[in-house]
Amino acid sequence: MARKATTARKATTGARRPALRLPALAEFEYGGLEPDGDYDGLRLRGLDFAGQDARGARFMDCLVEECALDEAALQHARLIDTRLSGVRGVGTDLAEASLRDVEVLDARMGGVQLHGAVLERVVIRGGKIDYLNLRKARLRDVVFEGVVLAEPDFGGAVLERVEFVDCTLKAADFTGVTMKDVDLRRCGELEIARGVERLAGATISPSQLLDLAPVFAAAIGVRVES
Repeated sequence: MARKATTARKATTGARRPALRLPALAEFEYGGLEPDGDYDGLRLRGLDFAGQDARGARFMDCLVEECALDEAALQHARLIDTRLSGVRGVGTDLAEASLRDVEVLDARMGGVQLHGAVLERVVIRGGKIDYLNLRKARLRDVVFEGVVLAEPDFGGAVLERVEFVDCTLKAADFTGVTMKDVDLRRCGELEIARGVERLAGATISPSQLLDLAPVFAAAIGVRVES
C-alpha cells in the first residue's frame, strides 16, 4: 500500500526579546545633547530635547524617561541596552540609527523617521506612534506589543522574526517588504493599505484571512460581485 506523503508545517520562529538589566544610573547633568556625544549609564528624566542635534550620539545603559524629543536630530545615533519610557515628540529623526537591546514603552510620537535604521532585539510596547517611517529599515527580533501604529510605512524594509502582539495596525504600507517569520496572528486590528501581496513569510490567522480577502482580491485584480 502506497503511503500518503505528508508535509510538516514549519512553525513561525518567535522573536528574541532584549534582556535589559540597567545598572545603577547617574543623573544626566549636561546642558543638552551634542553631536557624537557619548552617554553611558545615565538617567535622563523629564528633559526637553526638542530641536537638539545629537547626530551620531551613543546611548548605552541609559534610561530616558518622560523626555520631549520634538524635531530632535538623532541620525546615525546608536542606542544599546537602553530603555525609553513615556517619551513624546513629533518629527524625531532617527534615520539610519542603530537600536540593539532597546525597550520603548508608552511612547506618544508622530512622524518618527527610522528609515534605513537597524533594529535588533527591540520591544515597542504601549502608547501610540503615528506615521512611523521604517522605509528600507532592517528589523530582526522586534516585538510591537499593545501599541497603536497609525499609517506606518515599512516600504522596502526587511523584517525577520517580528511579532505584532495585541496592537493596532492601521493603514500599514508593506510595499516592497521582505518578510521571514513575521507573526501577525495576535494583532488586535490589522489593516493593510498597500503591499498585501508582500505577506509571503508572514503568518496570519484564519479570521484575518477572511478580513483581508477583499484586499487580496483587489491586489490580484479579482472583481467580487454578488
